Amino acid sequence: MVNLSSRQRFRELLRRIGSGEHTSRGLSREEAAEAMALMLNGDATPAQVGAFLIAHRIRRPEPQELAGMLDHYDAHGPSLHSQGSHLPICFGMPYDGRTRTAPIFPLTALVLAAAGYPVILHGGRRMPIKYGITPMELFQGVGIDFSGLPIAAVQRCLDQENLALTHQPLHFPAAESLVEIRDELGKRPPVASLELLWSPHKGDHLLVSGFVHPPTESRAWATLNKYGEPNVVTVKGLEGSTDIPTSRAGILAHVRDGKAERQIFHPRDYGYFGADLVWSEEKAWCRMAEAALEGHGPLHRAVVWNSGSYLWFLDRDRSLPDCLAQAAELLAGAQVRRKRDRLRHVLESMKPQYQHALCR
Repeated sequence: MVNLSSRQRFRELLRRIGSGEHTSRGLSREEAAEAMALMLNGDATPAQVGAFLIAHRIRRPEPQELAGMLDHYDAHGPSLHSQGSHLPICFGMPYDGRTRTAPIFPLTALVLAAAGYPVILHGGRRMPIKYGITPMELFQGVGIDFSGLPIAAVQRCLDQENLALTHQPLHFPAAESLVEIRDELGKRPPVASLELLWSPHKGDHLLVSGFVHPPTESRAWATLNKYGEPNVVTVKGLEGSTDIPTSRAGILAHVRDGKAERQIFHPRDYGYFGADLVWSEEKAWCRMAEAALEGHGPLHRAVVWNSGSYLWFLDRDRSLPDCLAQAAELLAGAQVRRKRDRLRHVLESMKPQYQHALCR
């Protein structure tokens, strides 16, 4: 049952952002966090939530509003920690997945994990507006099944093998409550920006955020500066993901302590130029992924290009050619394939333990 006072309070916040071109104004950071809480706690009605999301899409959220929403995610979403000597890397990309280009990031994550860097990803089930292939499905395609694991098991996998994937339906069900409304709206609402800007990892890390349009990038810089993220890479990736293309110059920026340094990566200059592979179907991608893990095949070039590039962002004292060479060597020397096999074994060994605990 909806609390009337909460519903009235949400109506006040909605009126602020949806009252028209000349009179609407942004919420404060604290008010945006409150609005997010009212939506995810079920205190706002579905009609109010839909109106809020579409009004926010029309007027575009301001950086302090997104920072406030991130505050709520940080306080109520899943939490992961890392203790190793290497800086963790966290990837943020749209939850509605991929439908046009072959994903690279699961293999990039395995290369970085094999190099000793903790890698944290997050995603959900297939959802609007694209209903594309998800991180969970892609990792399952190479034999790494994170499904059904409580957050403690995901943390254990991060501790042991440097890779973690949180899944919104299981680990953040309150946020999952907005998916049906997003489907009915038929448009990606601004809360989808949180998928690009948030990470379940607590502590120092490199946050990598994908974008498509330049205004999205500049808004991400301002938001993350207010939110207190000191080390960020933004990338104009394939379909808004963090996958750096090989068919054109990679447009990236490294933002440290609020200061952005533009980086343009030309794959042709390093011998990695080539067409970005199209997405056809899951079985074809799995075959290409297996070949890349063995150091060859049509995805191999893109995996080395992406892995080497992110190794360089993690350690700017090295040269990009050295980082690319390390990525290629990890693949050719079977270290990445062995990392995949260990992850598969660790996760398979966890399943009976946690499934038994859930059944008790």
